[in-house]
Amino acid sequence: MVVCKSLLTFAAREPPSLLTMLKSGVVLFLYPMTIKFPKQYNSPEDLAELLSQRGLVFDDKERVCRYIRNIGYYRLSAYFYPFLEIPKDRQLFKQGSSFDAAIKLYRFDKKLRLFMFNEIEKIEVSMRSTLANIVAKETGNIFWMTDSSLFANPNKFSRTMELINKEVNNSKEDFILHFKNKYSNTYPPAWMLVEILPMGVVTRIYENIKSNTLKKKIAAYYDLPVPVFTSWMTVITLTRNSCCHHARVWNRKYAINPMVARKMKRPWISDAVLPHKVFYEVCIIKWFVDIISPHNDMKQHFQYLLQQYPSVDYKAIGIPQDWLNEPLWRGI
Repeated sequence: MVVCKSLLTFAAREPPSLLTMLKSGVVLFLYPMTIKFPKQYNSPEDLAELLSQRGLVFDDKERVCRYIRNIGYYRLSAYFYPFLEIPKDRQLFKQGSSFDAAIKLYRFDKKLRLFMFNEIEKIEVSMRSTLANIVAKETGNIFWMTDSSLFANPNKFSRTMELINKEVNNSKEDFILHFKNKYSNTYPPAWMLVEILPMGVVTRIYENIKSNTLKKKIAAYYDLPVPVFTSWMTVITLTRNSCCHHARVWNRKYAINPMVARKMKRPWISDAVLPHKVFYEVCIIKWFVDIISPHNDMKQHFQYLLQQYPSVDYKAIGIPQDWLNEPLWRGI
């Protein structure tokens, strides 16, 4: 707690009441109390022994040590969490909890992440192509990404140009090197630039387009209004980044609340699907994939994944028990 100097006038007297301090013009600035991080390094052998002492069942200690050594205790601890007794801060496992059960959750999370990333790749490629080509066609300007007159916010455009310059200057892609060696233009056309820019930058480029008509045409390709498409592009980008960095997707609460139109143009999901869980993001992915590849097998792959891990708690990923009856999932 930090206190302003006027409180020092009370130092030689009885401790003042809050009312007295307020009347005297004393202002308190309260900050959370912090402490030094207390934990020290523990070897895999020490951590395996600790898990055993807390009630986690396993037969092969060396195998447990190998997982801890190669995955990390901190990463694995998220998969131990559901097996802890309440109150969980005691760090004691429920009777019969096994290391193998926690590892099954870890493997499920990994396969779910790979499944999502595989489908997102189709969406990302489509979004890049759709954005570059629709704007080029409608404006007649194949270099539109570096044309400031087409963007609403000059400051955002300047930051985007900094990133474009960095990517073009540092790129070792054959098509970029070929363009720079053969042509006198300062920048490549949009369909080349969009291939070397991070997806987050592509999203910001779309958001900063000045013409709402152009933004509507791009969003309409995916049967979405502009605000929803913008929101879902952000969701796809963040989910992609999580998958790329091997972040946990199972039993994770997502901070973003995706927008939804009052009346969706295609079959969507009911309110039974919670927006802060990973299944909601899987549904957003499926919306795009169904448009990009109408005869896709995403539903079958997702069903197979769930069948491989029947012990997984549906609530942890936000799946209703009757999810196959949701309008989005009834078809393909």
